[in-house]
Amino acid sequence: MYNKVYVEITNICNMSCSFCHGHKRAPKQMSTEEFSLILEKLKNQTKYIYYHLMGEPLTHPKLPEFIKMAGERGYKSIITTNGTLLKKRGAELLSAGLHKVNLSIHSFEKGSDAEHARYIEELAEFAVKAVEKGTIAVFRLWNKGVDNGKNELALNLLKKSISGDWTENTRGIRIRDKIFLEWGDRFEWPDSNAEIKGNEFFCYGLKDQFGILSNGTVVPCCLDSDGVIALGNIFTEDIETILNSERALKIVEGFKLKTASEELCKRCGYAQRFV
Repeated sequence: MYNKVYVEITNICNMSCSFCHGHKRAPKQMSTEEFSLILEKLKNQTKYIYYHLMGEPLTHPKLPEFIKMAGERGYKSIITTNGTLLKKRGAELLSAGLHKVNLSIHSFEKGSDAEHARYIEELAEFAVKAVEKGTIAVFRLWNKGVDNGKNELALNLLKKSISGDWTENTRGIRIRDKIFLEWGDRFEWPDSNAEIKGNEFFCYGLKDQFGILSNGTVVPCCLDSDGVIALGNIFTEDIETILNSERALKIVEGFKLKTASEELCKRCGYAQRFV
C-alpha cells in the first residue's frame, strides 16, 4: 500500500508563482464521475489522497463534495493550497471532513507589507478554526534563502495571531496541538530541457507515492507536471496493471540502485536530496 496518492482534481490555478514549474496541458477539471471512478480503483492502494499535482484545489467547485466522497470510502483527504480562497471557501472545506491542510505561505510574492499581513492573519484564523474541527494545519515556508525577508515577517505575524508553545523541531516548529510550521529549501522542478543533475538518483516515486493527472494519466511522482512519464490512464486501465508495467518496474528497480531509468528523473533537483 502506498503512503499517498496525488490526485490532480484540477490543473487550473488562480496564481502564477515564480517557483512553480507550471504545465503545458489544456485546462481540465475532474468530473464527479471521474473522481468517483478513481476512488474505486484506488481501493487497497492508499488511505491518503492529496488533491493536487498542478493547480489550486480550491478553484474546483466540487472540492468539498469530493472530500466527503473520499471520507465515505475510508480515505483521508489532504490538500495543499496557496490559501487565497480560504476566506471564501474555508468553512465548507472544513465541514466536508478534511484531515490535513498544508498552507503554502511562500506563495505570497507580491504586494505590500499590509497586504501580506492581511493574508497571514486570514490563514492564521483559518488554522485555528481548522484545529477546532479536528483538521491538522501546516504552514509551509519552502523558500529558505530566497524569501526577500518575507519569512521573518510571516513568522512574526503568525506569532501574534496564534498562541502556543512554538517549539522547534527537526522540520520546523510545533506551534500548538495540530498546528505546525515547516521550513524548506526551494527545489528545482524536473524539466526535460534541463541539464542532468548528477550521477546518482533516488526518489520515493512509485515507492510510497504516485500521481494521477486531471486527464487520468498516471505518473510516478508529484513533480511530473506535464505527464512526461505517462505510465497509463486510470480512467481506461486497471491500476495494478499500470503500476506493474515494465516501465514502472524499471523506475523502481533503478532507484534501488541509485540510478534513473527515465531522462526526466535525471533532470530532477529533488531526486538529489535523498542520494
